[in-house]
Amino acid sequence: MNEKQLIKDAKSGDFKAFTKLIDANKDKIYALALKMTANKQDAEDIVQDTFIKAIDNIDRFREESSFGTWLYTIALNQSRALLGKQRDKDLKPVEFYLPLSSDSDFNHQADSFKLFDWKDPHSKLESSELKKIINNAVAELPHQYREVFLLRYIEELSIKEIAKITKESTASIKSRILRAKLAVRDRLSKVFEEQYG
Repeated sequence: MNEKQLIKDAKSGDFKAFTKLIDANKDKIYALALKMTANKQDAEDIVQDTFIKAIDNIDRFREESSFGTWLYTIALNQSRALLGKQRDKDLKPVEFYLPLSSDSDFNHQADSFKLFDWKDPHSKLESSELKKIINNAVAELPHQYREVFLLRYIEELSIKEIAKITKESTASIKSRILRAKLAVRDRLSKVFEEQYG
């Protein structure tokens, strides 16, 4: 049964159809929530709240995007709400990580940016260690940068899809993604310099 039919049935009150839609997306939603919060309990709470909201609002789903994208929107809002409550944590602004001195530098580097600027980081670190370092670097990002980085590079959503989910302009999303990439790159460069400099 295709997604459109499942959505139609779910809107008619067919809980089995809704369950199939959820089952097809639950792993991705949990992975996103876990990366946003870095906490299994918080991620589970976000997933549960996301699905409850989806059940309560299935009749409002306009089908302008995929069901999975709609769930991402709900999960992202739940993550933001949770992170907003935890804002007492001392997060450094992303500018702290950026090696840039002006907007012109920022715009100049936008076209030539590469996440890995080292000759061969895989030969220096085991893959699992590299993954851990990258995850830590992403986890250190302020949530507004972390969410777009995860949606773009982990969930592989397009700029347009992310803009729709976050209700922001594509220009704003591009800027936030670039700043997130630069911050991650700078953090990884520092780690490699400390270990192999």
